[in-house]
Parts: sequence; C-alpha cells; structure tokens
Amino acid sequence: MSKAHSTRTEQTQTTDVARTEDESGRAGGAADRTCPECDGGLHAEDGETVCDDCGLVVSEYRIDHGPEWRSFADDDRNPKRTGAPLTRSRHDKGLSTEIGRSTRLKGRKRRRLARMRRQHNRARISTKRERNQVYAFTEIRRLTGELSLPDRIRDHACSLFDSAQNEDLLRGRSLEGFAAACVYAACRVAGVSRTTDEVTDAAKATADEQSAAYDALNRELGLPVGPIDPAEYIPRFASELELSGDVERRAREYVEKATERGLSVGRNPSGVAAACLYTAARDADAGVTQKEASNVAGVTPVTLRSTYTDLRDDE
Repeated sequence: MSKAHSTRTEQTQTTDVARTEDESGRAGGAADRTCPECDGGLHAEDGETVCDDCGLVVSEYRIDHGPEWRSFADDDRNPKRTGAPLTRSRHDKGLSTEIGRSTRLKGRKRRRLARMRRQHNRARISTKRERNQVYAFTEIRRLTGELSLPDRIRDHACSLFDSAQNEDLLRGRSLEGFAAACVYAACRVAGVSRTTDEVTDAAKATADEQSAAYDALNRELGLPVGPIDPAEYIPRFASELELSGDVERRAREYVEKATERGLSVGRNPSGVAAACLYTAARDADAGVTQKEASNVAGVTPVTLRSTYTDLRDDE
C-alpha cells in the first residue's frame, strides 16, 4: 500500500470518527429537549430551534451576547474583536474608531503615527455642536463620577443635554451650568438624593448658572420631577455623621411619622431628613449638634430646628 493511500485512509477514518461523535453529541443534546407539540427531537439551525418531526420553531433569534473572538497578531493582549457597547455619554455614541499605539515603532514612524492620531481626533469633531457635546459630556461624566452616581444617571443627563441642544436652550448660557443642571435634573427624575448644593460644589458652574439652566430645562422640556422622599437622604447623612444603624432606623421611623402627619409638605426634603436624624441622635445620646446635622444637609440650623420642634410637639 502506498504512503499517499495510507494517509488518505487515516484521514477518512478520522473524519468518520469526528462525524460520529458530532452526531452523537447532537443526539444527546436533542434528547434533553423535546418539542412541546409532538415530543419530537429538536435541533438548532440558523439561530432557531426547530422540531425534527413537525417542523415547529420552538425559539428564534438566539443571540450570543458574549464577546466575539478573533485571531490577529495581538491575540495575547486583546483577543476580543468587538469594542465597547453603545453609550449615550459619548457624542458619537461610542462608535468612533481610534488609531492604536505601539511601543515597537521608533523614530520617524512613531512621530508620523502621532500626527495621524492627532488629525484623526480632530476629524471626529467637525461641528460646533459636536464640540459642545464633547465638552459637556466630559463634564457630566466627571460630575457623576465625583458624586458617585450610577451609569443610568450619567446617560440620562447626557440625553437631557442632547434634548436641550435640540430645543436651542444653550444660547447665551454656560455649558458648565447646563452640564450641572442636567445631572441634577436626572437625579430628580430618578429620585436619587442629591441636593443642589452638592452638585454645585462639584461643578465648575456657579449656583446661579446651574439654577438658570435647570429652570430652562424644567420649563421647556417638562421634566417629570417630584419631591424626593426624605428617607432617601438618611443612609448617606447617617454615614457622614458616623451614626449607628439603630439611629438610622429610628430616623427612618421619624421620617414616616413626619410624612404621615404632613410635616414634610412644603419643606426641603434634605432638611427634613437632617431633622429626623438629629432627633434620633438625641434619643440615643449620640452627641450630634444641630450645626453638624444642618451642614450635612446643606440647610441652616433654623430650618432644622423648625422641623425638630414640630416632631417633638407631635409626640
């Protein structure tokens, strides 16, 4: 028998074994799942799960949400083919491309690549609208990071800024003020407890710029904002005042009592929360002063004392 014939025979045997194993694997998988109509076997084909007997499509549009993999020269460093998901926090939704970097390039080639990268970055921003978006979205990402806000608040704030641009609300107003206003508005819509003073302290805009931008947003876009529950402030304020869990639970009870009796109507929610925490701290002899509690909430001691007095009078 010739060597070539022997090789072909071995390849044929190997192929037959692989085919047999593949068929047995499919049979085993099909045995685990049966058709809900006729109890026939199922198999996957073109993203659909189909019955072998009656042809019923049991499921379709099966999508693998995991990363795709590639086989390129940088497999050892970056084996994924796809990039980051779409995001509202980028002016181009995260779809732009970037020119990579390499430490293996030297001299003239490295400088040429740097020039290409610089020109490419400039070409990504072609209009004044895009420049404003890049600057404002960068500020929004910085603010949400500094305030420890979730990604959904960041994306909603960027979406609000985009809507403000479409309505031409930015004319004559500060970009920094609108970025801060969008973050605060997103917090209000989502019921996330952040005060205007907290946002202003973290922002590059003044309180007046932020207030004017927020008023324009609320007036022109009709934001579905409502009063924030004072209880949302309790955990953060208690942590800043280093109060125990028992004091925090007692403060929540005072918030419920204040809400039931209408003491929180027309009052600053953060001030109500601070008054409830101060009252609970007094009950536990935690040693918190009115000034400390009011500073955490960004209200005056007079505001805190007014709510505290009403809480005590109702006991």
